[in-house]
Amino acid sequence: MTTTLQHKLNDSVVARWTALVLVASMMFFAYMFVDVMSPLKSLVEQARGWDSTTFGTYAASEYFLNVFVFFLIFAGIILDKMGIRFTGLLSAGLMVAGASIKFVGISEWFQATELCAWLDSWWTAFPGSAKMASLGFMIFGCGCEMAGTTVSKAIAKWFQGKEMALAMGLEMAIARLGVFAVMWIAPMISNRYEQSIVAPVAFCTALLMIGMLCYTVFVFMDRKLDRQLIAAGEMKEEKSSDEEFQIRDLGRIFSSKMFWLVALLCVLYYSAIFPFQRYAPNFLEVTLGIDAESAARLFSCFPVLAMILTPLLGALLDFRGKGATMLMAGAVVMIACHLSFAFVLPIFPSKWLALLLVVTLGVSFSLVPAALWPSVPKIIDEKVLGSAYCLIFWIQNIGLCLVPLLIGKVLDATGGYTAPMVIFSSFGVLAFIFSFYLKIEDRKKGYGLELPNIKK
Repeated sequence: MTTTLQHKLNDSVVARWTALVLVASMMFFAYMFVDVMSPLKSLVEQARGWDSTTFGTYAASEYFLNVFVFFLIFAGIILDKMGIRFTGLLSAGLMVAGASIKFVGISEWFQATELCAWLDSWWTAFPGSAKMASLGFMIFGCGCEMAGTTVSKAIAKWFQGKEMALAMGLEMAIARLGVFAVMWIAPMISNRYEQSIVAPVAFCTALLMIGMLCYTVFVFMDRKLDRQLIAAGEMKEEKSSDEEFQIRDLGRIFSSKMFWLVALLCVLYYSAIFPFQRYAPNFLEVTLGIDAESAARLFSCFPVLAMILTPLLGALLDFRGKGATMLMAGAVVMIACHLSFAFVLPIFPSKWLALLLVVTLGVSFSLVPAALWPSVPKIIDEKVLGSAYCLIFWIQNIGLCLVPLLIGKVLDATGGYTAPMVIFSSFGVLAFIFSFYLKIEDRKKGYGLELPNIKK
């Protein structure tokens, strides 16, 4: 009897890694847009009359709809109901739409409009340009966070039983390359166009449109893969009622202790990373007494080691395991870096010391995400995986929304960065505690967080 082996699209090394590049490109451009105004903080404050509290409120607006309108919860339901193709294109469209509104809000043209005058007339402490930019950032944030969860589920689908942690690590490395790139490109474009804050935003908005085209190509590839999975009997054209996602399935997620440990670890860790990114160029500018462009270039080194180490750590996780241990190590490194920013760098304001701390923080940013996201499929059923990712992102977004507001107010109240850095390090301490409990729970229940992903 002869058995016919059916090769699927994701069995091809070239095809599955091409799919990864396409979805990662969208996230690369998204990460560029997220931080395009971070190296321009001083400039936007001068040009549009913002202060640190205004900038913090604007930074927090990215997560407002995700948190308070529960958009990310709906995004998870959409993802599990409609699949990665529809949800990915929807998220790309939201990012482009939100970016366009933000571009209008900070443009010179908008400042002279009646709409801007009306926006200036209420909540006068928050300028009309900031209101419009924040509205756009809210919409963009919905698309960006939805894209992040969609891409995670897409990689889990295409790399199931293969190099999943390596693939997720490479996707994160490519996305972080966007942070590195924008810290250099935004000031360069701004200086090229006479200290413009509009030109860098316009450039990154155009890149988001290219990212949408990349995901469209992936959609055609994924559609072909589904046809092959159906033909091979590994996937049904129509799911049964038992296989179809139901709203009540959310209860299975919320009742999982492991889910809450991962979610709380996630929100604490990322609340000490992404809000810090918003203020880091200005922190270095103030602490070292250097100009904004030099500070942005110095901080651009933050994701360099992360870009290199995250895929390597992902490969280590695939072949050797030790995911829970990596989470604990990442939290310890982050605590040490933020405490050094608070107490050591102000005493020894050296660019080389700052560079060492920034790059070391990037090591932490490799250890935790490389271990965190590939661990979720081990503790959550595939049927509700999209919702689980979105719920984790929703809980994470609560921190990412509130922490920039807190840091902005503390910064205005204290006039310095010591207290904000202590706050960031305290999040690291709590993240370490939850990662420790996660390892204990895994040892009791045997979820396999310390085991390799590739099955021999």
